[in-house]
Amino acid sequence: MKLSARLPGRLALMLAATVVTATACAPQTSDNSSSGKDEKTGTLRVWLFQEVNNKPKEQVVKQVLADFGKAHADTEVTVEYIPVETRAQRIKAAFNDPKSAPDVIEYGNTDTAGYVKDGGLADVTKEFEAWGEAKDTDPTARKSVTVDGKVYGAPYFVGVRALYYRTDVFGELKLRPPKTMDELAATARKVRAARHDLYGIAVGGAYTYGAMPFVWANGGRLATGEGGSYTSAIDSPEARKGIEAYTSLFGDDVCPAAKCAGMTGNDTVTAFASGKAAMAIGGDFSHQAVEAGQAKGKYAVVPLPGVKSGSVAPAFAGGNNIGVLRSTSHRTLAVDLMKRLASKKTQGEMFDAMGFLPTFADVRGQVAAKDPFVKPFVDTLAAGTEFVPASPAWAQIDSSQVLPTMFQEVVSGRKDVKAAAGEAAKKMNDAFGSVG
Repeated sequence: MKLSARLPGRLALMLAATVVTATACAPQTSDNSSSGKDEKTGTLRVWLFQEVNNKPKEQVVKQVLADFGKAHADTEVTVEYIPVETRAQRIKAAFNDPKSAPDVIEYGNTDTAGYVKDGGLADVTKEFEAWGEAKDTDPTARKSVTVDGKVYGAPYFVGVRALYYRTDVFGELKLRPPKTMDELAATARKVRAARHDLYGIAVGGAYTYGAMPFVWANGGRLATGEGGSYTSAIDSPEARKGIEAYTSLFGDDVCPAAKCAGMTGNDTVTAFASGKAAMAIGGDFSHQAVEAGQAKGKYAVVPLPGVKSGSVAPAFAGGNNIGVLRSTSHRTLAVDLMKRLASKKTQGEMFDAMGFLPTFADVRGQVAAKDPFVKPFVDTLAAGTEFVPASPAWAQIDSSQVLPTMFQEVVSGRKDVKAAAGEAAKKMNDAFGSVG
């Protein structure tokens, strides 16, 4: 069911609360080449992601479109909110069928390279560089829209992880938040020894982005290379040291492997929220889940510590972007709408509405001043973050569980760190090679 409302400038906003998933297969005779047109009137189609509680997001978007309508008479915009889970099928189908494709889309920032390889996203480098607000975009967010030096969208929001800990348990055991990774492990063992009903820290063998800060903090990397050509580095000595640090937390003295080896990131947050763990690595986006659990009112958050005292472990900078499809026949209008949806004003309003962290450093500072909970995550971003290789192979590596398999093989004792990392590196290199 779609709702429509007449807005200034004959702008029609159509909000789809429920959508029918398009088939994954599109006609192979279609192509996603540029239309060659740049019409200044008509209808623009926008696809944004459906959130668990979507109404606040819809209200922010509605205001953006009202302002857009005032600036562009004789223009209409239809907005459809699509499920995140089926985004890959719908968006790739749209790339192959320009007649039914949107002009502007929201997409996950790890999808950028794959969508560029598919030829679906427009190169907006010139427009992005000319955008006055772009200079304040943080470097990692900018990296998430960049492939081979070209920009294919505007960062929309960012999400990072930090260390949640139980203040009541730490008070009872006279513990302080750890300042190094070694202290983290030692503190987890102290909690488990004194409170065997709790995991010292909830960790997951299938929690890639909870594990990678241990690799990055020890000087390891996922891969080396640029320009679309990458080689796995997960088997380097530095990376192996990080893998060992993370997998050492799986055991009866911290988080029993039988329980924790198969846990995902959501599972670890659930364990913490339900009162089963003294610590967990969770995101700014995990706040609502923790507040709804047994840990409510009994926790605090600090940046995940690095190897040296006072340092912060590099976190993965997740999040979403707004892009323009290459097939659009309204390029100028679509780029303007992209900028408005990803602007400082809109990102600030999205934080208030949804809790999404802005990608602009100055706007993040403003929201941190309003909400103390945000500060550890802002500090984590300020300390420096990491991102996945800008290769279309990453989607294959991620979906085939290459890294979780590596962690689980070590945790189970089937392979040592060197053998497991070597096998993971081989699988990664096969994926990198398959995309050229």
